[in-house]
Amino acid sequence: MVAKAFLYSGRAVSRRYMIFIRAVCVAIVLAVAPLIAANFILDNYALTHAQTEMRAMAERYIVRGENAISGAVAVLQRLHRDQVMTCAREDRLAFQAAITDLGFVERIGLVDRNGVRMCIVPDGEMSGEAILPALKPDAPLVGIGMLDKQFMGANVAVVSWHLGNSSRLFAEISPLAIAVDPGPDYLRAFRRAELRLGNDVAWMTAGGFGSEGGPADQMLTVDVPSARYPLKAHVTAPRSAAIHLVHDLKMIVAIACAGFAILFVAIGVWFSWRPDSEADDEFVAAIRRKEFIPYYQPVMDIETGRLRGCEVLMRWRRADGTMVSPGQFMPYAESTGHIFEMTRQLMRQTATEVGALYRDHPDLKLSVNLFAGHFNDRQIVEDIKEIYGSSDIAFQQIVVEVTERHPLQDMDLARKIIAELQALGVRVALDDVGTGHGGMAYLQKLGIDIIKIDKMFVDALGTDDSSTTIVDSMVELADNLGMGIIAEGVERMEQIERLRELGVTAAQGYIFAPPLPGKLYIELAEALANGPAPDLDLDEDEEAVA
Repeated sequence: MVAKAFLYSGRAVSRRYMIFIRAVCVAIVLAVAPLIAANFILDNYALTHAQTEMRAMAERYIVRGENAISGAVAVLQRLHRDQVMTCAREDRLAFQAAITDLGFVERIGLVDRNGVRMCIVPDGEMSGEAILPALKPDAPLVGIGMLDKQFMGANVAVVSWHLGNSSRLFAEISPLAIAVDPGPDYLRAFRRAELRLGNDVAWMTAGGFGSEGGPADQMLTVDVPSARYPLKAHVTAPRSAAIHLVHDLKMIVAIACAGFAILFVAIGVWFSWRPDSEADDEFVAAIRRKEFIPYYQPVMDIETGRLRGCEVLMRWRRADGTMVSPGQFMPYAESTGHIFEMTRQLMRQTATEVGALYRDHPDLKLSVNLFAGHFNDRQIVEDIKEIYGSSDIAFQQIVVEVTERHPLQDMDLARKIIAELQALGVRVALDDVGTGHGGMAYLQKLGIDIIKIDKMFVDALGTDDSSTTIVDSMVELADNLGMGIIAEGVERMEQIERLRELGVTAAQGYIFAPPLPGKLYIELAEALANGPAPDLDLDEDEEAVA
């Protein structure tokens, strides 16, 4: 008998070790896979963003070069039109006036058929050397070349205008005309930029630290040609400089993944080393004692300051008064199926606890969270009919929330169940939009009435342009589809102001109130209906679970 008991004990220990090993393996996979994916996504983002920045740099150089050439051509054309075509004193004065007007032209003068200076303003050295090629019968009206003079890495460009005889007007463009150093700091310190005339003549060269001599597969390259002149901007930078942009984000992702791995290992240890029936027995007893209670997080109209309703959140208050956060029991409740009875109990408690409040304030909404398993059969429809059909809370005041984080097993069945709920007057909200499996498919197929902006996007408002763009797209989508929209996790005043600017009118979060027990939520609702909100005094237990 002792041997048999020892054998059972050995089997139990072996099974626990297997559960623990599986938990460790799952933790490693859940940590490494997102880390690899996040690094791949961040690297691609950094490289794409860097190439966009580099193209903007190149386009800036092209624009500066085009403007300088066009300005010089325009002033030479005007001089020709005004018959300023000689080295006489009056014409030289006109040259000086043109230089003063244009700003970036250093000198204006005349060259003969062979391209040798005949005169120049302001006066300078007349070496007798040709600065332009000899004039040919088929020479173009406008010529562009470079002089052997440099400043800050840029040559002096020379633009000529054929006067129709044996001479040409010319203008020397100051290197300052293209002396611009665009782009972000993280690239500017490493990039090499070139502005070339034709294929071989360099007008400007800037930078180059860390961008010369590197392997081609380790370099980013952008070429932008001019549509007006034979100009081309060439910008290169090492891939490592671009990757540095997301270095801090990679560290955060690595720490987060390690944290998740430790969390899953801890969960595995907790489940594997508890007595077999202890967890389930304790859970069933807690359900029987109705220890799972509703907390209410207010949803506010951020335009009028009025209370729109609340989201019902589940809390576990043990018999000794200690509170257990949802993260510690909700996965177990869903995996074991206990969540169905827990949800029914929660709805019954809301009907009793806040029924009178909702009867007196028919505009208030009550949002109840459902999980994917609730849409595998019609039982949830019958539960809502039974619980709220004879209560003071009307079907039209109820909102059920389905999360996007967990995939629905049967989309067609889920759509039918949602249609039945909507036929009663119940509205359906999609929670955690943009963070899970469903995406646009849920909005398209399920007939959603309300979308809720996840806290992840609200946190980044004002600091991350992509999050602002995503929220703006959600608002536009909601408007186009006739859906309501609510922002979650609002904690700062600047987030409220930004949400208002984007067209969001409803929000919930700690800046308004944490999840409240029924008594405090009723007091808050009555106070907001009758005047300013009271200064709610939460005790330690309530603050801890909020």
